[in-house]
Amino acid sequence: MSNRDISRRSFLQGGLIAGVSVTLTPLSSQALAALMENSVTVPSEQWLGNNGKARMRNDSLSKVCGSKVFARDIRAKDMPGWPQQQGHAMLLKTIRADRIYDGFDLSLLGAELQPDRIVTAEDLDKDGIVFPEDHAPDPLLPTGKVPMFIGHPVAILIWNDFERFRQAKNTLKFNDKAIRYGAEAPFYTRDPYGSFRYVRVGGATSADEDEFASLKDSILFPMIRERRPVWNAQPNLHGNLTERGLFYADRMKQQLETPPEGWMVFDERYKTPSIEPAAMEPDNGNGWYDPATKTLHFVVATQCPLEAATETAKMIAPSRFGLSTLNMHPGYTVGYGSKDHNIFVYYAALAALYGGGVPVRLANDRYEQFQSGIKRHPFDIRYQLAVDKQDHTFKIFRADMSIDGGGRINYSPSVAAVGATAAQSIYYMPQNDLQVTAYHSRGVEAGSMRGYGTLQSMAATEMMVDEIADRLGIDAIDLRKKNALLSGMKNTQGAVPAGALRLHEILEKAADNELWKNRHALKKQEDAKDPDNWYGIGFAICQKDFGTGSEAPMASVEFTADGHITLRHIGIEIGTGMSTSQALVVADFLGNPASEVKTGETEWKELQLTSSGNPYIMSQAEQDTVLRNPRWVGKIASASSATNSAYYFSHATREAARVLFNHGLWPAAVEIWRQGPFGGQANPYVLRREDAHWVDGKLTANGMEPLPFAVLAKRAHERGLVTGATVHGFNRWSWAEAEYSINGVRERLPLDGLAVKYGDGAPNAIKAQMTSAGFHLLDRQNITYPATQLNNAAVTYYSPVATLVELKVNKGSGEVHVLNHHSWLECGRVLVPELVKGQLEGGIAMGIGHALLEEMPLYEGGPGEGDWNFNRYRLPRAKDVAVWTQTSEILPPLSPSDPSKGIAEVVMIPVVGAIANAVAHAIGKRVRDLPITPARIKEALNG
Repeated sequence: MSNRDISRRSFLQGGLIAGVSVTLTPLSSQALAALMENSVTVPSEQWLGNNGKARMRNDSLSKVCGSKVFARDIRAKDMPGWPQQQGHAMLLKTIRADRIYDGFDLSLLGAELQPDRIVTAEDLDKDGIVFPEDHAPDPLLPTGKVPMFIGHPVAILIWNDFERFRQAKNTLKFNDKAIRYGAEAPFYTRDPYGSFRYVRVGGATSADEDEFASLKDSILFPMIRERRPVWNAQPNLHGNLTERGLFYADRMKQQLETPPEGWMVFDERYKTPSIEPAAMEPDNGNGWYDPATKTLHFVVATQCPLEAATETAKMIAPSRFGLSTLNMHPGYTVGYGSKDHNIFVYYAALAALYGGGVPVRLANDRYEQFQSGIKRHPFDIRYQLAVDKQDHTFKIFRADMSIDGGGRINYSPSVAAVGATAAQSIYYMPQNDLQVTAYHSRGVEAGSMRGYGTLQSMAATEMMVDEIADRLGIDAIDLRKKNALLSGMKNTQGAVPAGALRLHEILEKAADNELWKNRHALKKQEDAKDPDNWYGIGFAICQKDFGTGSEAPMASVEFTADGHITLRHIGIEIGTGMSTSQALVVADFLGNPASEVKTGETEWKELQLTSSGNPYIMSQAEQDTVLRNPRWVGKIASASSATNSAYYFSHATREAARVLFNHGLWPAAVEIWRQGPFGGQANPYVLRREDAHWVDGKLTANGMEPLPFAVLAKRAHERGLVTGATVHGFNRWSWAEAEYSINGVRERLPLDGLAVKYGDGAPNAIKAQMTSAGFHLLDRQNITYPATQLNNAAVTYYSPVATLVELKVNKGSGEVHVLNHHSWLECGRVLVPELVKGQLEGGIAMGIGHALLEEMPLYEGGPGEGDWNFNRYRLPRAKDVAVWTQTSEILPPLSPSDPSKGIAEVVMIPVVGAIANAVAHAIGKRVRDLPITPARIKEALNG
């Protein structure tokens, strides 16, 4: 999940960005035919069962038959209209950060293997390239400077053929003799990427007004001196918000230093490692710049094509190349967040730009991906928690977190903020002081990765709570139940989480589990049975936010007169199965899923959207100005991430389908039911829209004849009713709303953009309104956008998961073997149970890797030096994750109207704390630094 503004500037699809005409066409439609061999046929995908449930993913057969096209699969010959010749490029990097860079010498390649083109920082400067500001400075390191980080690129090397490229790359790999190092120099330094503090002092109860809180008052920001945050040591109670907040923070600090009688103060540190995402597809791009037409054709792997297109156009437009057109083709991809806001896209675009008319492919191999691919942030955490020893309630929670952002800023400020606001996990904290700072380092750049800071902070919280229970001598789940949030309680920012919180329901189920109830007896039994191993059981629970505070989904649903349903969606299929789930969401209002689904759609000309400003900090005056333009929206589009499809993407899909039902299918059904004297079959009954139900693909209401969708679709088209709807939504912890007049019916909808299409039989006067790419673009009225103050809340949408782990620790080696794990998940309405289960099992596997296996040095000796691969980096395998014994339970929704929640990140978190707690139960000692390696276990035992 990413929590930054990535579409701050206006993006007009098919229009101009900095004078460049930009179009985005999904890759599959361009290259699929070229890639498919004649001998391969794709069977018709009968993915939907007769019961209306998915038998398989709707793209499953196309995937296994080879028609799911990743950007990495593409060569120039696969793209219609491109030259057949394929060039290749690589990034030349310096692997020392303590020396001045003094240029490079490629003489070791000999005359035959010299690159056909070399691009340096001097070229970018001379040619007028304006690199995206979020990835500056020095995308290519100029001569005479100290590198910002280990692995800092200094040049792009381009060859016009593969064989010479292959030989040259093999010569340069694991060899920095091409780099000339100058004098020794201090490491590059800069101010922290971001520093925040969240202070809350609640009232007598959560329902009472807070004395101070981030939502009510303000997030706190420090002064920066000597590259470190400095908080005002002389707060004035009657001064500004920061001074007021610091007054309360200092008061909490003093209470923890001299606690009242009856309080226990817990004070410990936790550390988490840098993690490699290990995505199936390493970073890559392939582009062809046609100098004759000044057009850049660009195939790219990205989770955020609109951002990539916008920034690429703006990067090249001012240059000597005179770019006039950018044709970008985003492909399927997967990256666990690592292809969101990634600098690699722009290196690939530059490689193509300097290809001299030859298409150029820049693609990391696995060594290069370890060297420069975005990593998970390491956290260094100090937690303090005051607990009443009598009633076991939490009193004051204080956290101080330092996170290593590596050599470029990326999403580090956002990850820091999200990690801090997640630290409370599931617990109500009457008072809290949470401070976090993200620092620059010479390590590999860290950014968006599954968990997004919450994995680090909440795993530590669960380890802390478990240890406190041990110190108090009480059951760890009982302690959790006494302090878990109830529905309507406030979080550490002073905001009330959305909807019902079912944490206690999960805790009750866990407490009643036989493993947990009998854990102490089981330990004695297993330890006696197996003297070579210690046996342990551990539990953890957490809830994770989903969303960014600036979500903007788009969807379009249409049906033909013969009942064919098409869904177009802005979301990119990154392996989550969103195309399947979104197809099924359509059935909520149309009774049948979409039979044709197009994801990663970027052509939305019917909406004519524009945007400006920063959706996180936009002032009310700025907002009032732009609200006069009915085409302005808070943000054009969200990047696809692990947890925004189930809720945010579904919102757009569902609202588009709702418009079709209310203004197309329902009026058609009513007309059919009222045929005949005195209103036909409907006359004896009361006919209300809220009584409508779909049963086996047929619509009925209050005893009416069930009507097949095809019959309704035909009638809606004949009467010229609404048969297509394209929508845009904006969410800042609540949805923007506006009024629309649809066929004369005024309705308030949670949308800030809407265009409709009328059926084939519509009168000419009605059809004449469809002038916006075949749609009638409606002018909204009385628009309301959520207040920017809501972003002080940081989060309001949550999904909870709990995990119980059973494991053994070998007494000789210290190796941990996970025997079994069971999880409880509450995700609202489940769209596709199999996809949810798949996310749960995959997330748990990643969590086990984080807890036990995955680690690499941050700096010297680490991946930035270019010699790391999976031979040195240990990922979990089937034998490590209890693949055959794991079980889970998905809580049923409270009602059919429950929203679906984003769960793809939260599922990996509680298993980390559960493993740590199980190890503590097994060996009788706490290991607080992750991963829990045999060496750390032995150190704890000997400590």
